[in-house]
Amino acid sequence: MPEGDTEWKGSLLRPSKSASVVAIILGSWALLLNFLNIVIGVHSEGQKVRWIEFITNGSEVSQAHEIGILLPDDLVFGLMGIGIFAAGFMGIGRSVEGGFAKWFSELPKSAIFSSLLSTDNGSSRTIGSWMIVSGLLFYFVWSVLNTTWVDPGVYSVMIALVAFGFGLHSIEDSGANQ
Repeated sequence: MPEGDTEWKGSLLRPSKSASVVAIILGSWALLLNFLNIVIGVHSEGQKVRWIEFITNGSEVSQAHEIGILLPDDLVFGLMGIGIFAAGFMGIGRSVEGGFAKWFSELPKSAIFSSLLSTDNGSSRTIGSWMIVSGLLFYFVWSVLNTTWVDPGVYSVMIALVAFGFGLHSIEDSGANQ
């Protein structure tokens, strides 16, 4: 087998740290939404999301709230969240020396967290960190106040703030590596 083929296949088994972190965040978010959907409903007050319809843009996205698990929707979405989180967990284990525990314990020292209250790493990082926090706070506060957690408009605002915040950090990282 040519050396390029081996390297390509090996890279699939060694996910990047960034992709693994994204998987951990998305998996955690899916699990949170699934839990909230089972307990209180996340579409609007008293409305559960039917995840299969929601993901496939079906016609019956929500239904009257019933406490409990809606099979197969909640089960499939929960398993999907667990799978995504597990992929990120294993990826961090392979890409960070010391694994998930080491990565998690060093989060407060990361550029994003340390830039929240200091401009020592540059004002762009501080602005980027606050954009990330603002986007996440907007999503959580709006969702709690309006009892809906799956609003595309709210996602748009949150994603724009978070993406630009991470973008500012990526620009700073690329300048530091030159």
